[in-house]
Amino acid sequence: MTQHEGPSARHDEGMATRRNVLGENYVDARVAATTEFERPFQELITEAAWGHVWSRDNWDKRQRSIVTIALLAGLGHYDEMVMHIEATVRTGATEDDIREIMLHVAIYAGVPTANHAIKLARQALERMKGGRNV
Repeated sequence: MTQHEGPSARHDEGMATRRNVLGENYVDARVAATTEFERPFQELITEAAWGHVWSRDNWDKRQRSIVTIALLAGLGHYDEMVMHIEATVRTGATEDDIREIMLHVAIYAGVPTANHAIKLARQALERMKGGRNV
């Protein structure tokens, strides 16, 4: 077992991006709830997903948000999809973008997959309009 030497610069960049996209309250709650068992996984996704991918400047946050929501919906990872739909208030992806995503999911990943994703997306958008988003 190796000893952890503290967060890397990429991890720090990933944490800043994660906070920017998901919101301070969400990230603070996840960090506070992280157990020792989960800690390596949380460090991995913070550095790899948020630091290496989401922090790149080739696409803006809206573009990354659209692609991420489409992939999560198409793969049936609905909890993560909803989290990323809620993050659109910070990424700039719009309700129209989400609608277009779901049309693509229906064609490329299947109607049953999109049907459930649309139901959850609609519920998330309704919560967000009511000011109850994360």
